[in-house]
Amino acid sequence: MTTGSVPKRFSIPIGPQHPALKEPGHFDFSVDGEVVTGATVRLGYAHRGIEKAAENQNWVQNLYLLERICGICSHIHATAYCLGVEKLADVEAPPRAQAIRVLIAELERVHSHLLWLGVTAHEAGFDTLFMYSWRDRETVMDILESLTGNRVNYSANMLGGVKFDVTDDNRKAIERGVNFLETRTRHYLNVVTTDQVFVQRTRGVGVITREQAEQLGVIGPTARASGVLRDVRVEAPYAAYRDIPVQPVIETAGDLEARFVVRLKELFESYRLIRVILEQMPPGDLNVRMPRRPKAGEAISRVEAPRGELFYFIKSNGADNPERVKVRTPTLCNMASVLVTAVGQQLADVPMILAGIDPCFSCNDRAVTISKAGDATSAVWSWQQLRQYSQAYYRRRL
Repeated sequence: MTTGSVPKRFSIPIGPQHPALKEPGHFDFSVDGEVVTGATVRLGYAHRGIEKAAENQNWVQNLYLLERICGICSHIHATAYCLGVEKLADVEAPPRAQAIRVLIAELERVHSHLLWLGVTAHEAGFDTLFMYSWRDRETVMDILESLTGNRVNYSANMLGGVKFDVTDDNRKAIERGVNFLETRTRHYLNVVTTDQVFVQRTRGVGVITREQAEQLGVIGPTARASGVLRDVRVEAPYAAYRDIPVQPVIETAGDLEARFVVRLKELFESYRLIRVILEQMPPGDLNVRMPRRPKAGEAISRVEAPRGELFYFIKSNGADNPERVKVRTPTLCNMASVLVTAVGQQLADVPMILAGIDPCFSCNDRAVTISKAGDATSAVWSWQQLRQYSQAYYRRRL
């Protein structure tokens, strides 16, 4: 009797529905034993058509639609959209509104980084750190709820300013929360740099060199952990960042441990910015009058989301709704680094390497170009065409 030979190399799919991934991402890793030899990714499973839907909503309605791109960083999406539309309308929000926008953005950054800390610790099997960091995350979520009335999509922005003011009670609650979180962050920074088992999972793992970070276009904390200064708040200050300079956090090791250190140290910088804003909150109005229809033209806006640069392109033809809204999120820029750094690593380290960039698959919303089989031409369908096609497609499947 003869037996078939067992291949030494395997292809291991992860996703799009996988118990280790809470969002639908599809990866394919080639392995030789336990070592990754190749990696590919296929995105687009969470496409919701938000960019296309924005063309059919008016300028105000889109403010609430675009907040739904990401629940963790909804405020910064709304801020980027407002800055772009205000640029088209030649309007600038009052200084107090600009300060409140930055205040909520930094609170949102604290929320995002603490959430990431817990998720990545969970991927490493460090569930104690996961539970404690998420418990402390409730502090900043309570603050945001007291400010805006919401814990996820805050809806603090409006075209021309903000809806909510910061009262004395809000100020005291924020100061108490920041003092508590600062103490806890010091503890977490000590844990991730001294716990022997955790350091084995992060130190020297998933290294992105400075040269690789620049070639791959890596952004946000992932780039800053490799010694590359990419921070829109520093390079192109917007809103209140023009008056309150940001001190960037840079590490040079480029490994998973450096990404933990950068994000935790950025929390201290966020705490400092929050205190400065509360101390120097300018007086005045919360909003200015906006025209119903911004003039025809194009505008771009760049902001620093918790994961990195968030880029908006907005085109107006002078109508009640935009002609085009294009959104480029940080995850798309950082995803290539996962495929490069995973090669040569142990398969067990792949979930940590993926979580290290703080991915958000639902943020990768894109327009769809339709190409017919055998036809070299392609076209972007209208909403009505796409709707008719989907109805006909599902009738055929019944």
